[in-house]
Parts: sequence; structure tokens; C-alpha cells
Amino acid sequence: MAVFGIAILVGVIYTGISIVRDIGSVHTTSIFPFLLLGVALFTALAFEFVNGFHDTANAVATVIYTHSMEPHIAVVWSGFWNFVGVLTSSGAVAFSIISLLPVELILQVGSGSGFAMVFALLIAAILWNIGTWYFGLPASSSHTMVGSIIGVGVANQLMNPRQGTSGVDWDQALKIGESLLISPLIGFFMAALILILAKMVIKDKRLYEAPVGTEPPPFWIRALLVLTCTGVSFSHGSNDGQKGMGLIMLILVGTVPTAYALNHAVTTAQTADFVASSQQTMQLVSKYVSPNAVVGDAREDLTAYINTKKFNDNTMLALRQYINDVGNEVSGYKELRDVPNNQMSNIRNEMYVISESIRLIEKSGKTEFSADDKKVLANYKKHLDLATKFIPTWVKVAVAIALGLGTMIGWKRIVVTVGEKIGKDHLTYGQGAAAEITAMVTISTADMLGLPVSTTHVLSSGVAGTMAANHSGIQFDTVRNMLMAWVLTLPVAMLLSAFLFWAFHAISG
Repeated sequence: MAVFGIAILVGVIYTGISIVRDIGSVHTTSIFPFLLLGVALFTALAFEFVNGFHDTANAVATVIYTHSMEPHIAVVWSGFWNFVGVLTSSGAVAFSIISLLPVELILQVGSGSGFAMVFALLIAAILWNIGTWYFGLPASSSHTMVGSIIGVGVANQLMNPRQGTSGVDWDQALKIGESLLISPLIGFFMAALILILAKMVIKDKRLYEAPVGTEPPPFWIRALLVLTCTGVSFSHGSNDGQKGMGLIMLILVGTVPTAYALNHAVTTAQTADFVASSQQTMQLVSKYVSPNAVVGDAREDLTAYINTKKFNDNTMLALRQYINDVGNEVSGYKELRDVPNNQMSNIRNEMYVISESIRLIEKSGKTEFSADDKKVLANYKKHLDLATKFIPTWVKVAVAIALGLGTMIGWKRIVVTVGEKIGKDHLTYGQGAAAEITAMVTISTADMLGLPVSTTHVLSSGVAGTMAANHSGIQFDTVRNMLMAWVLTLPVAMLLSAFLFWAFHAISG
């Protein structure tokens, strides 16, 4: 505990020093942006804290319930591996979730509407997570966040129907929804299969016994359960830990764009590569411009395409013009950190629009790019994303701290549910190991694919799968409550976030 406390203290000090260093170059006569930054960061980290005591508790459920580790040691151990998972995460899941948001709110995140969006998302997710935790229900933070985003998108569209504003990227929402829907089914059947195979291969009967008293299991079983807990904790950090990161980056871009709109870590050589790649990509796009295209407002044409997904003759011409403009702007500076403060947000938005346009054009298949041209586009998009889709180390450290502290406070209710209330018989060592192996593999795979999945649902369904394979029977009251939480999470989160977005939007004017 002392070591963990020191690690937390060091992380807090590092985070504070990093923030002060980053915003030291920000010159303003008002303290309001900094107050807004503080409130927004506190809210975002509160979400990760609630995520910690709600979701991460699943990672320690089996080792605590089976007495493989003492509770406080288990949560510290899990917190450490969550921390490592967060630090080594790619950020793909974070920006996959962000891509669900209405594009004009992302581009105007520093406006009243942008902050209404961020606060509505986070507060709706926190309220639902606390409610389900209170009743000991293993509900999903992933479902909650996705539901909150959809609620904001729908509300934004309903509030501005005549302005052609966008709602939700339903294609992306469907892709994420499929991962959230399929992952519990994978958890159920995969965990059942692992337990059946284990019974065929491992004949030690002690593996298939439930804990008795407070005695720990035999050493090799204990080692297995600690190993699976470690794997689930690491994969949880690398996947779930990213859910709040993308929103924290939007907060940073909205409040102090001069420090966070563009990635200041991009080197001189990388900046020069971007300029060269811009010229190459512009020539490539020229081959696909329709002869019927008419010169117009490039940004307006591209944002309209992102909103509506309707490709027309002007889309490729607008893309070429925008690529040329951004390349010329950046070519005037040695590094991105040299871009004037009043142009940071604008260049970031231009890069974001280009990146999203390329992603959607390739996805739509409206333009048949050759294999070589796809490589050029991929290289150019990589440079765009390096400049705009980045997560500073201190953000990862702050999220890891919030997750770790949340785990230490809220583990008890979920542990009892997982260990005793899913099956009619108490959880055996083998069932716990099978469920955690399943969760570890499923979450890690989703992380590589850039898809968010629910640690809660995968692990809980895995436990249910082992109960079915073991013919132990399932407590249908608990399963019914879990299914109700699973079914209600999306609509309740949508309604909460939509109402909060409307209320915050009205307050902000």
C-alpha cells in the first residue's frame, strides 16, 4: 500500500508539472479557460474513477473470491497492470469512440455547444455507472459511453434540423455496437469451451473445487489465477482506459488549443515529410477529380460530405484544394510547435476534416484507388493523425491513477456478484481461470482492432458460460437483472445525455 501510495503521489506530481509546463506558453487575461479546464478534467477523471470501481473490479473478482490474493494486494496489483495497460495503449479505441460524435461539435469543441457535449457525455455516464454499481450490477461503461454519445448526436440533430448539422455516424455506431453485442456471446461460449477442454486435459480435481474458508488454493492454481488477473487488468487498461482519453483530448483542445490543438512532439523531419506527402497526395487526388467538378468552398463541401456521406463531383476537387492549402500553410514552419497560436485550432480542424474525408471516401468505395495510390493515402493520413490524434503521456498517467483509485474503493459489490450470484453453485478455481482467460483474449483482440468492448459483460458472460458447461445451474434472478442493465444501458444513457446536452446548451447560450 505504501509503494502504491508513493506511485500515486509521483503520478500526481508528474501530471501537475506536465500541465503547468504545457500551458505555460498560453497567454490570456482571463482565468476562465483554466477554471473550465480544471472542471472538465475533474469530470473526465471522475468518469475514469467510476469506471475503475465499476469495471476493474471484475479483474480482481476471481483472485479475491478464491483467496488467491489478499484484497488490498489484489487491487494494488490490478491497479499497477491497469496503469501499464493504459501507458502502452495505442489510442485507437479512444479516437474510434470520438469518431461517433457530430463533426461540427468536434470542430467547435471550444464553443458552448462543444463543452455542452463533453459535460453531457461524462455526467450521463457517471450517473448510470454509479447507479448500477450501487445495486451490484455488472453493467458496461462501454455501453454507457456509446449510449451517451448517440444521445448527444440525436439531440444535436433534433435541435438544429434546418442547419443540416450532423447527428451520429451510424455506420461507425453499428460497427461498435456489433463488437459490444458479440463480445458477451464470445465470452459465454469460449469460457465454456476452455473449461470443458481443461477437464479433458487437467485431471487435478482441486482445480474444479470451490473455495473453502479463507485458505488459498494450491500454489499452481493460485499462480494461474494471479496470471489471468494480471492479463485482464492489463487488457482492461489498454481498452477501457482509452474511453475517457479521447474526451480529455477534446477538452484540452477546446480550453487551451495553443498547447494541445497540434502535436508539439512532431519533429522537424516529420514536418518536412508531411509537406512532401501533401504534394504527392495532391497529385494523386488530381487523377480522380471529375471534369464536372465546380470550384467552391472546400471546407464547406468536405464537412457536408462528412455529415451526409453523399459523394458528388465536387468532393475530390475540394479534397485536393484542402490538401494543397494545408500543405502550403505547414510548409511555412519548421515544426508544428512554430504555428502561430491563433492558427493552431484552424490547422488542426483542416487536418481532421481531410483525415475523415479520406477515411470515408475509401470506405464508401465511390472512388476505386489503385493499390499504390492506397499506400500513398495511408502514408499521408498517418501524418495527419500523428499531428491531431495524439495522447500526451501525462493524460495516460492521470487516467491510470483514476482507474487504480477507483478499483481500490469499489471492488466489493461486484466481487460478490461474480463469485456467488451468477451460478447456483459458488465459483470454482477452474471456472474463474476460464472466464478470465476468455476476457483477456477477447479484450486484447478488440484493442488491436480499435474496438471498445465491455470487460464487465465479457467476464460475467464467461462466468455464466462456465456454470452452464459445469451443469452448475444459473441464478436467473441475477442474470435477469444483468440483462435488464444490459438492455437499459443504451436507452437510459441516451436519454440522460440528450437531456443534459439540451440543458447545458441552453445555459451556455
